[in-house]
Amino acid sequence: MKNLEDFVKPTQKELFNLLRKKYRGVAVVHFGSYILVPGQAPIMLLAHMDTVHEKPVKHICKSLDGNILMSPQGIGGDDRCGVYALAKVHEASPVKPWLLFTCDEEIGGLGAEKFVADYRKGKMPEGLDTMKLLVEIDRNGKKDAVYYSCDNPEFEKYITSKGFITAYGTFSDISVIAPAMCVAAVNLSSGYYNAHTLHEYINRKHIDAVIKSVIEIVADVTKPDFPKYKYIEKSYEPVTFTFRNGHGLWDEDGLGVWNSDKAPLSLKADMPEECVPFDLPSNMVQMYSDLLELYTQNELEWHRKEFGDQIIVQLYADEFGSFFDTDDIEDDQFFDWHRKEKY
Repeated sequence: MKNLEDFVKPTQKELFNLLRKKYRGVAVVHFGSYILVPGQAPIMLLAHMDTVHEKPVKHICKSLDGNILMSPQGIGGDDRCGVYALAKVHEASPVKPWLLFTCDEEIGGLGAEKFVADYRKGKMPEGLDTMKLLVEIDRNGKKDAVYYSCDNPEFEKYITSKGFITAYGTFSDISVIAPAMCVAAVNLSSGYYNAHTLHEYINRKHIDAVIKSVIEIVADVTKPDFPKYKYIEKSYEPVTFTFRNGHGLWDEDGLGVWNSDKAPLSLKADMPEECVPFDLPSNMVQMYSDLLELYTQNELEWHRKEFGDQIIVQLYADEFGSFFDTDDIEDDQFFDWHRKEKY
C-alpha cells in the first residue's frame, strides 16, 4: 500500500485487513471497530476507514496531470485521504506517532465509541496516557482546522501557526475521543471536496501539503519542552431566536419552548417545516430547510449565533457538497476521464 489509489479502492472490511497486516505485530486490533498502532511520539493521529458511498471504487478518473481524482462510484476521499495521510506521516517520521484507524464514523462514530469504552476499561497499551495532542485528518479542503467543543486557545494558536485556518463542523471521531482522553484535538483538512456526493474529488497536492504539515507537528511534539494541551470544554449559553410562526427559546435541556402558554417540544421532531427564522437571508432558506433533515433547529441556531449566517452555507457544503469547483485545477481545464460512465 504505497499509493493513494491503494487506499481508495478497498471496502472498509478489506482496508481493515490490509492495515491489520501492514502493522502486524504492533497493532492492537478490535475487529470491526478500530486498529490502534502504538508509537513513541506523544501524539495520536486519527482517520476513519468507512465512506458514505454504497459501492466500492472500481474506476478512478484522473485529470491530465494526475492531480485530481474522481470516481463514478464516489472516490471516498472522506476519509481514505486521512487513512493514506496517517500511513505516510508514520512512514516519514523518525519518531513514530500513535495511529488510530476507526470504523463506521459516518454512521455515528461507532468505532470511536468502542475505542473510548476500551480506553475507560484500561484495555490499552502503556503510554497512551502521555498524549500531548490528537490530530484527526478527516476534514474537506486544504487548510481547515476544526476543534468542535474543544476550546483551548493556546492549542488553536499552535495549529494556526502551521498555516491552518479555524473552521467549524459538527462531528467527527475526536468529538468522542478528545473529551474521554482529556487531550486537545483538531480535525485537519485532507484534500477532498464535495464530500458525500458522487462529484467528490481529491486534490493530491492539497493532501500532500497537509501530510508535510503533520510531519512537522509530529517532530515538534517529540521536543522535550513541547507542552501538553488539555481538552477544555467550550461553554454554551442559551440562545433566543425568532421563527416565522412564533417565538422560541432554548431551555436548560436544549429543548425548544414556544410562548409561555405552549409546552416544550423537540424542535427537530415536532416543529412545523415552515419554521425558518425570519432573519435568515433568502438565498439560504432552501439550504436551511435541507439541513433540518440532518440537524435539530437548536443546533442550526446555535451555529448561527456563534459563527454568523455564513455557517449555513458551510454546513450545507459539508453535508451535501457544492458545485464542482475548478479553481484548484491548474493549466488543464478539461479532464481526461478515460471512461464513458456518466453520473
